[in-house]
Amino acid sequence: MMHRRLALVSLSLIVAAVAAAQPAPAGYHLARTIALGGEGFWDYVTADPAAHRLYVSHATKVQVVDTATGAVVGEIPDTPGVHGVAIAPELGRGFTSNGRAGTVTVFDLKTLAPLATVTVTGSNPDAILYEPASRRVFTFNGGSKDATAIDAASAKVVGTLPLGGKPEFAATDGKGRIWVNIEDTSEILAFDAGTLKVVGRWPLAPCEEPSGLAIDRQHRRLFTVCRNKLMAVVDGDSGRVLATVPTGGGTDGAAFDPVAGLAFASNGEGTLTVVHEDSPEKFTLVGNVPTRRGARTIALDEATHRIYLPTAQFGPPPAATAERPHPRPSIVPGTFEVLVLER
Repeated sequence: MMHRRLALVSLSLIVAAVAAAQPAPAGYHLARTIALGGEGFWDYVTADPAAHRLYVSHATKVQVVDTATGAVVGEIPDTPGVHGVAIAPELGRGFTSNGRAGTVTVFDLKTLAPLATVTVTGSNPDAILYEPASRRVFTFNGGSKDATAIDAASAKVVGTLPLGGKPEFAATDGKGRIWVNIEDTSEILAFDAGTLKVVGRWPLAPCEEPSGLAIDRQHRRLFTVCRNKLMAVVDGDSGRVLATVPTGGGTDGAAFDPVAGLAFASNGEGTLTVVHEDSPEKFTLVGNVPTRRGARTIALDEATHRIYLPTAQFGPPPAATAERPHPRPSIVPGTFEVLVLER
């Protein structure tokens, strides 16, 4: 009996030690929602932690939310088919990618007043990114499979970079290097923001059709999320796929919290996949947090560690046409909102 008790005690100590070695549960839960209303689809959402603002793309406008109060404090109108927002805090400017218009709207970060409209060199500007070392804004143009470089201060186009495939989201180290997912070739491409020279093009197998992209700048790790329910962790210098972690279905967005060491994938099925960076070489699935159907894009506020996920209620899809054989479900008017997740 004594030997059995000692064995049970030893087993308990081993179990406790193993549990202690694992990352603690993320603890994220739906804390509240921010009602925005209106009609139409949405895409990216962008957080500005310093200004306590959230920029939410919504059909033909960008709705701006005060993250401290949850109140809508303004909007940026006349942005047809808007996909995303990039901010340049040191210049006091923001930039929207207007997919249907093929333009970028430059606006004042304080007043939200439009300052200029820039016509991009490609078609359907989708993702948009500000790179601080070069002080350039980049649009990633899905229709023409290239990127347009814009001088953020002068709002002038300074170059175009062919990408050899349809770009999705991009990330930067803030020191002049940019990475962008190439969806139709299942690759990630790296280029220099100043010279517009490609410095790497790497396959992401077994990851297919990558969309969202986030970065751990300290360790130069990229977190790319793919349509086949995987997150791939990539060495930003060598392009080597270090690990793959399963995600939920309908994955589209990605984010990384450098303080918590957590990477996220927002999944349209209604979950948020949470991955812990145990070390720069080891990554562990923490779990999937319930969200709501359609919550596929994500913004992380690094100051508060809150996560923002836009979504709405859905109705039946419209009738199929030759141009749109697989139409998306309709949006129930007035139901557009942002989910706020906290720990």
